[in-house]
Amino acid sequence: MNVIQFEIKDNQRAVGVVEKNTVKHVNNVESVRDLALMAIQNQLSLEQQVQQLGYSDDSYDYQSLLAELKVLPPLDHPDTAHCFISGTGLTHLGSASTRDKMHQQNLNDAASVTDTMRMFQWGVEKGKPTTGNVGAQPEWFYKGDGSIVVRPGTDLPLPPFAEDGGEEPEIAGLYVIGPDSKPYRIGFALGNEYSDHIMERRNYLYLAHSKLRACSYGPELRTGELPNHLVGTSRLRRDGEVIWEKEFLSGEDNMCHSLSNLEYHHFKYQQFLKPGDVHVHYFGTATLSFADGMQAQVGDEFEIEMKEFGHPLKNKLAHTHAELPIGAVITL
Repeated sequence: MNVIQFEIKDNQRAVGVVEKNTVKHVNNVESVRDLALMAIQNQLSLEQQVQQLGYSDDSYDYQSLLAELKVLPPLDHPDTAHCFISGTGLTHLGSASTRDKMHQQNLNDAASVTDTMRMFQWGVEKGKPTTGNVGAQPEWFYKGDGSIVVRPGTDLPLPPFAEDGGEEPEIAGLYVIGPDSKPYRIGFALGNEYSDHIMERRNYLYLAHSKLRACSYGPELRTGELPNHLVGTSRLRRDGEVIWEKEFLSGEDNMCHSLSNLEYHHFKYQQFLKPGDVHVHYFGTATLSFADGMQAQVGDEFEIEMKEFGHPLKNKLAHTHAELPIGAVITL
């Protein structure tokens, strides 16, 4: 089942199920978070909870909702401070070679091994532990709270201090923390994790800075388990023309970490288990236009597509507000 959040008249919120180009309006619920908490309370799956609530007589044209920018991210929180955006890197087979090109300390020394390659190798060796065992820790990063999320179709802001604004086509896990302080995965979505790759290339210790950017995910939430092998396409458009296009792979068959291992190493921290909170966790990628020598410009459009997730995720790169001036911090 593919689920969306969207706006109807007077900016009221609604939850819908996508069937081809029609969105069926789910009764008596205004957000996917509320739907998930209801399902947790009733000990139902998200799909079962939708079926229990049923549909109204209203249905909507999906293409029109997207064109009018009425489709919201498929999971959020009414208080953006309670929505956590994070991710893991070096999780996909092939991701190390992409990152190592940016992080290599001595290109003339074939024997040199970067920290990037070491961490990737730990994942290859111990990233898929047997049931009941803990595997290797992945690289982990924090992107921000819900205020950095832009809805599908809208602009990804390029800060004035940024050296690059490049796409990262990924799958994100979407979670709600239940009243029992346990994490409940409610589904997956396509995501554009969006980072500053030039800053990261200067030194891998700048990774944390490079990730503090906006992001987008959706437009649809796919319920159930993630297929083991997924093939998508990432595109970069300029003036309406595709200037770069590449296949990207995901699913556990193409990863050196299992999803359960990535989830364990995120939710093992007690501060991430507060009832009612929402978590969006990006699982990584091995495909970047930047790695192929491309650099996105303001006005370019990113498009990330995978048939299992329905409509592609599209966002344009745009300028944002002026940065905080030096010396602007006020002493009280």
